[in-house]
Amino acid sequence: MARNRAGRSGGGGEVSAAGPPPAATPAVLPAGFAEAEPHFVGHRERLRERFRQAGGEALPDYELLELVLFRAVSRADVKPLAKALIDRFGSFAEVIAAPPGRLREVKGVGEAIVTELKLIGAAVERVTRGQVRARPLLSSWSAVIAHCRASMAFVEQEQFRVLFLDKRNQLILDEVQQRGTVDHTPVYPREVVKRALEVAASAIILVHNHPTTLSSITLGHAQAH
Repeated sequence: MARNRAGRSGGGGEVSAAGPPPAATPAVLPAGFAEAEPHFVGHRERLRERFRQAGGEALPDYELLELVLFRAVSRADVKPLAKALIDRFGSFAEVIAAPPGRLREVKGVGEAIVTELKLIGAAVERVTRGQVRARPLLSSWSAVIAHCRASMAFVEQEQFRVLFLDKRNQLILDEVQQRGTVDHTPVYPREVVKRALEVAASAIILVHNHPTTLSSITLGHAQAH
């Protein structure tokens, strides 16, 4: 039966089996020192703070684009990529509007970045549509009654609604302030005034309905202020 035994060399020296080298001891930072964060971590926070303090107008296109890329790339320096995109397409707006296929041609742009850029584009379109959408003009009692009949003629509970108008009598907001029972609803004038100030209304129309009667709204059910 073979046994592992330490033998003797011809010169009389003792020979032992070679073992694996000792594992390297990890470097230990001196007390009071922390591992340095990547340089871009501080840059991200400084850029966010500049945006919070001064707004987007204070930032060049590539820095505004950096802020967008931060959401898609969590741990990397995105300044070179932001500059590459601006160089390729010309401006922040043109980067956002660029087709996904052309965006992917830029080295470093993946699906997460394309999605983030297209999301910004969709948000811009939605905001633009909201700004240009025509507000209903309630410049006569017949227009007010037609609007109220469309929104509350068949409601089964009493409602107290407030129509908030701008200085041209265009409808800013049609809001149900309170809902009640079939024949009663509470009204809180303080809340009406507070809301009117919040939406910068120049005039308000107070409306309530009577579900227990025929589905009609008359001038006696509306008051303008």
